Amino acid sequence: MSIRHGLLALLERGPRYGSQLRTEFESRTGSTWPLNVGQVYTTLNRLERDGMVAQSGEDAAGHALYAITDSGRAELRTWFEKPVDRTSPARDELAIKLAMAVGASGVDIRDVIQSQRRHTVKAMQDYTRLKAQALVAVESGGARERDDVAWLLVLEQLIFQTEAEARWLDHCESRLIRLSATAADTGSAAATRATTTRGTTGGTPGGTVGGTAEASAATTPTGADTAPTQAAPPEAASPVAGAR
Repeated sequence: MSIRHGLLALLERGPRYGSQLRTEFESRTGSTWPLNVGQVYTTLNRLERDGMVAQSGEDAAGHALYAITDSGRAELRTWFEKPVDRTSPARDELAIKLAMAVGASGVDIRDVIQSQRRHTVKAMQDYTRLKAQALVAVESGGARERDDVAWLLVLEQLIFQTEAEARWLDHCESRLIRLSATAADTGSAAATRATTTRGTTGGTPGGTVGGTAEASAATTPTGADTAPTQAAPPEAASPVAGAR
């Protein structure tokens, strides 16, 4: 999130003081990314250092006002025109959590996935309710229409994001089930080959049974790769269907 450019965009509408910028930023984004006054003034100081804003006197209450400069406007135009860089994606805690859960001792990755799915679907339902409220506000018009439209766009991005996350969690679960089944088939085939080899070299029936059980135990996956006791949900099925 670029607080720097968000403040420049607000300052383009006219001089503002710190707490006013914080209030307008949160109003525009529906407090999705709350700021504190310290962040705002730290960013303003850096922008002033870089020549993108300048102090512009005080208002009637004695608040120090900041105004955007020509350099700041040029920086803002570049930001609007340039696509958001995806070559170095931001760290995603959920992706890191699942990656670390694979093979982790005492962790059933399916439980991690199911717990997250419940939370994700709940969040999507909450966002959908907020979207309905935002639509009413936009359609009724009013002095805050610009902020209502901005908040609606943010909400819709959050809805699309949670929908994609829910689909990805479904995919992860299906992937693990397929890999577990493949590992089980491989283990069974290896056990069969071991039994056949023992039989042709004169192994006793008792030794054969023991060898089969031993080979199966050695090749059966554990932890995250253990075959689940319930069938995988169809790929097409998703908890997000009909959420909006």
